[in-house]
Amino acid sequence: GHRRKNWKVRKFVLREDPAYLHYYDPAGGEEPLGAIHLRGCVVTAVEDMPDSKKYDVDNILFEIITANEIHYYLQAASSAERTEWIKAIQAAARTGK
Repeated sequence: GHRRKNWKVRKFVLREDPAYLHYYDPAGGEEPLGAIHLRGCVVTAVEDMPDSKKYDVDNILFEIITANEIHYYLQAASSAERTEWIKAIQAAARTGK
């Protein structure tokens, strides 16, 4: 979020039962700001994002496309973390309810 004006830093919590990725304000707050339903979603690494400059994304973006075709773009802290998130979300989408 700090690199693109319309991006926000968020804390994410992955849950498998039910399969949701909840997001929170990192400054605090117990209530989630929102949730992404993961059942039946597709998650992939993103190498190029439309309307972005190369230095904006550092090849650490990934995309979640929900079953009802909502697209979410997220940026990980590193390439290794991106891979971990993708694997964990794919597992939750397969096994979660």
